[in-house]
Amino acid sequence: MRTQVAIIGSGPSGLLLGRLLTQAGIDSIILDRVDAAYILERVRAGVLEEGTVRMLEEAGVAERMRREGLPHSGFDLTFDGRRHRIDLESLTGGKKVMVYGQTEVTHDLLDQRARDGATSIYNAEDVQPHDFDGEKPYVTYRTDGVTHRIDCDFIIGCDGYHGPSRKAVPENAIKLFEKVYPFGWLGILADVKPVSHELIYANHPRGFALCSMRSLTRSRYYVQCSLDDKVEDWSDERFWDELRRRLPQEVADGLTTGPSFEKSIAPLRSFVAEPMRFGRLFLVGDAAHIVPPTGAKGLNLAVSDVHYVMEGLREHYLEKSEAALDAYSTRALARVWKAVRFSWWMTTMMHRFDDTGPFGQRIQEAELDYLVHSQAASASLAENYVGLPY
Repeated sequence: MRTQVAIIGSGPSGLLLGRLLTQAGIDSIILDRVDAAYILERVRAGVLEEGTVRMLEEAGVAERMRREGLPHSGFDLTFDGRRHRIDLESLTGGKKVMVYGQTEVTHDLLDQRARDGATSIYNAEDVQPHDFDGEKPYVTYRTDGVTHRIDCDFIIGCDGYHGPSRKAVPENAIKLFEKVYPFGWLGILADVKPVSHELIYANHPRGFALCSMRSLTRSRYYVQCSLDDKVEDWSDERFWDELRRRLPQEVADGLTTGPSFEKSIAPLRSFVAEPMRFGRLFLVGDAAHIVPPTGAKGLNLAVSDVHYVMEGLREHYLEKSEAALDAYSTRALARVWKAVRFSWWMTTMMHRFDDTGPFGQRIQEAELDYLVHSQAASASLAENYVGLPY
């Protein structure tokens, strides 16, 4: 087979890039090791930056999001039993975020790719990029025991942290940066009314908590937990009791509880790979970087990567210029590191660490108090939360 752009990975970044390429008249093939049903079962984040919303609109897949998504103009920070609202809209000159699940974004993009009649290959085993340091890269994969080859101009790795794209890069050509946090998030999904119409980030001596939602009838809640904890040790009753303890009384009193239908523990870490381009292979999203979910940046960073690589591909094919492709890694990483910094800062400010102690807790509370009472500090938080420009 022959295509112009081979995309490894059928998550939202790969699908979004494929859609934008189709709109530009550039051919692409998407490969994934699993099937579409498995991809749609993944439970992921749901806070979309303004730039992500704009990109989905540009791709022509925003109709359901505009109909069913929940625009949020602010969120709450709670500490020392108090609740403070960060007014994103007033602090950023009218910008908001959109609460719309990543699963729903993926669903919309999958439906659009089917309407486009574009090629996607699922259950592709042993996907491997080859010769991306030359002029004629190609991708191999197996289905039903038969090896296939796709010749292409470029390979885009949208295949996540464990995918083959980054692993294909020689060790001496890539530098890795990583920070592992000493705790995780225990998260549940439940079909209950959210406790608040906007997100609540809670700093508490017992640990961090987050009250979020996927819709007006489906809630997503998290509590900070030990990495030694097991999901089976956390009954629904234990989770709800712990969540209440970490919220201000007025919020805890309004909490609607019910049976969870998904429960999991996610470790927190930061990871960045530099550079993000290797000849004709480009890394996008989690293949190149991971951030803790505290700042709601994971999917949004992947979308900004798509923006930068799409600019390069569009210029290459339509304007015969290599400038944007050559600048891809530098431009993407500049934004990535700012998001990594923001996510690290939010994580450090909101969570209890083993060595926090009474002094550290007071420092956190002082920083939070300064944050909510300083216009400049609140504006900086809001600017980063709604998404830096690209």
